[in-house]
Amino acid sequence: MMKFKLLLLLVGATLLTGCVNEPKPLYNWDGYQTTVYQYYQQTETSPQDQIETLKKNLEMSKAKNLATPPGLHAHLGLLYSTVGSIDLAMTEFNTEKALYPESAAYMDFLMKNKGKIK
Repeated sequence: MMKFKLLLLLVGATLLTGCVNEPKPLYNWDGYQTTVYQYYQQTETSPQDQIETLKKNLEMSKAKNLATPPGLHAHLGLLYSTVGSIDLAMTEFNTEKALYPESAAYMDFLMKNKGKIK
């Protein structure tokens, strides 16, 4: 009888651990947080290098079927404006605004002042 209870306990524990899955992340943060840190630290990483990192993040997000984190497109837009690619900056600001409507006021501000962003 004791062996049966032990066996039943082991089978139950095995079944329960088989049902536990790691939750899928909501966003793909690969490289984004590091890029923001580098931007504010003004490290040796150039804006163009940071742009490339964020573009890779976008590609990985698509490949992993994950959403891009809030602020990524806005930050990419700021980087584009830093290197003088105003059209690309506006595209990224509009994308951020479409994905995260709560950012609309800030995106409108950045787009209105596009010539002042350096």
